[in-house]
Amino acid sequence: MALSTNDLKNGMGLDLPDGLFEVVEFQHVKPGKGGAFVRTKLRNLRSKAVVERTFRADERVEQAVIDKREMQFLYRDGTDYVFMDNVSYDQMTVPATTLGSAAAYLKEGNSVILMLYATEIVDVELPAAVELEITDTEPGLQGDRVSGARKPATTETGLVVQVPLFVNPGDRIRVDTRSGDYLTRA
Repeated sequence: MALSTNDLKNGMGLDLPDGLFEVVEFQHVKPGKGGAFVRTKLRNLRSKAVVERTFRADERVEQAVIDKREMQFLYRDGTDYVFMDNVSYDQMTVPATTLGSAAAYLKEGNSVILMLYATEIVDVELPAAVELEITDTEPGLQGDRVSGARKPATTETGLVVQVPLFVNPGDRIRVDTRSGDYLTRA
């Protein structure tokens, strides 16, 4: 579906010749001399790279309808991940390579938003933080309370996080999904 660059909105998907993009921000500019134009910042949905593009005002671009579906992670099937649509209850098998780094934060029962373009998954939106259990780390010693000191800890999903010295195996922690940092004990 073609639309005018005058109708762009933040979050809108565009199917351009050089890839599938999401509008991060846009600005209509009408200089005193010459024609009006639209300055945009676009994020490539496949590579996550952000590019700046300028379009003539009223230039036609192809809109990409990106379907955002809330899905629940059910279980792993070998290297694949099985999700269930929270509305239709349809199940979808997704390869680990498609999920990328998001796979390290997935625990059975977690809900995520999968962004689909036709049948292709182009992005995964995780909650801001997830709760994970520590499966392996050096045990904390009594009196080990050095401010700011950290040690590596492995979570139940295989993610390695730097945690304070007082965190022990079996503890539940909250991890920021954007940076991969330890937030607090749960």
